Amino acid sequence: MNQEFILALEEIEREKGVDKEIIFEALESALVSSYKKNFGSAQNVDVEMNRETGDVALYALKEVVENGDLTDNNLEITLSDAQAINASYQLGDTVRIRLEPENFGRIAAQTAKQVVIQRIKDAERDVIFEDYTDRENEIITGEVRRVSNRNVFFDLGKTEALLPFQEQIPGEHYGQGERFKLLLLEVRRTPKGPQVILSRSHPNLIKRLFEMEVPEILDGVVEIYSIAREAGSRTKIAVFSKDPSIDPLGACVGFKGNRVKTIVDQLYNEKIDIVIYEKDIAEFIANALSPSKVVDVFIKEREKEALVVVPDYQLSLAIGKEGQNARLAAKLTNWKIDIKSESQFEEFLEEENLTKEELRQQFAEANKADALLEDLDQEDQEDSLEEDLEDNFDLEIEDLEEDMEEEEDQTIDSEDE
Repeated sequence: MNQEFILALEEIEREKGVDKEIIFEALESALVSSYKKNFGSAQNVDVEMNRETGDVALYALKEVVENGDLTDNNLEITLSDAQAINASYQLGDTVRIRLEPENFGRIAAQTAKQVVIQRIKDAERDVIFEDYTDRENEIITGEVRRVSNRNVFFDLGKTEALLPFQEQIPGEHYGQGERFKLLLLEVRRTPKGPQVILSRSHPNLIKRLFEMEVPEILDGVVEIYSIAREAGSRTKIAVFSKDPSIDPLGACVGFKGNRVKTIVDQLYNEKIDIVIYEKDIAEFIANALSPSKVVDVFIKEREKEALVVVPDYQLSLAIGKEGQNARLAAKLTNWKIDIKSESQFEEFLEEENLTKEELRQQFAEANKADALLEDLDQEDQEDSLEEDLEDNFDLEIEDLEEDMEEEEDQTIDSEDE
């Protein structure tokens, strides 16, 4: 142990973020165990390392006992012997006696090497875990290191991260050395150290990319209401503006579409539909079915169901390939959407023997009835809660009265005695 060792620890502290005091404490503990193991000693020992020079001092700890009560030389020292060292020692004090065991320096060096290596590894793992845990759900850039069993391993600089097969964009190729933007999904503790899990398919990747490319979103002027995504194919994102003077759609698309194009280029050419969120659910559903035009929307608020009418020539556009457009619109709005063309809608009205206005009236009356039922349910819940509180209060009063009666009976019995 010397000044070079101290300099090495300081270098480790700078490069790896490992506090050298952690290593000092671990070394002192390890040297105590090493001494007892190598010298077969049962005595209490203490090791001190000088933080400035790296010098190691070993002490035996012994309790001061009466001159005739000594039972173990390794753990005890007589009062007279202790006072010969220092006259201030009293019974029960602990005496520290410097030890100079042969070959302890060699043992200390071997132990130091092993402990330092292991403690640095442990501390590095802790630093990595804390660092990346704080960055969960953020965008991170990684370089492809290798592909194994359809899983992709990325080099993040300080550690290696895993992109599982289920978190990949279908059809995307990951070549060694290529760089990607990924969502830091989760950090797990494992016996081999922290495991960083990444994602390219999570909807929040879209959200973070828009925050990076659209200053209005980062500033909070434009907000993302919801995202529906089928990774590698298509995404719908609903946005709105807190400032009436700012167009949320224009802000997200950018000049000549440059902002949204930058995001699309990073997502294996995934299509992105940006729609305006409206508080009026009928308008929001109509927007969500973009790029299809919507003729009319009928809603059932309690069931969260909507009947949407679109032009005949846009029925396939509204539904989308394999139902994708309708499916994403339903996810985006969190409503069940039934889409009919104008011709299908006319046939439906004929079958039900209704006019459009009569159907609209039916939906409106159903919504009013549902709202009334919700109010009644809420009143019933409030009444039930009040009854429960009253019952509990009555029970507590009864219990209190019983306790008081018992105490009075005990007092009377005591006086009689």
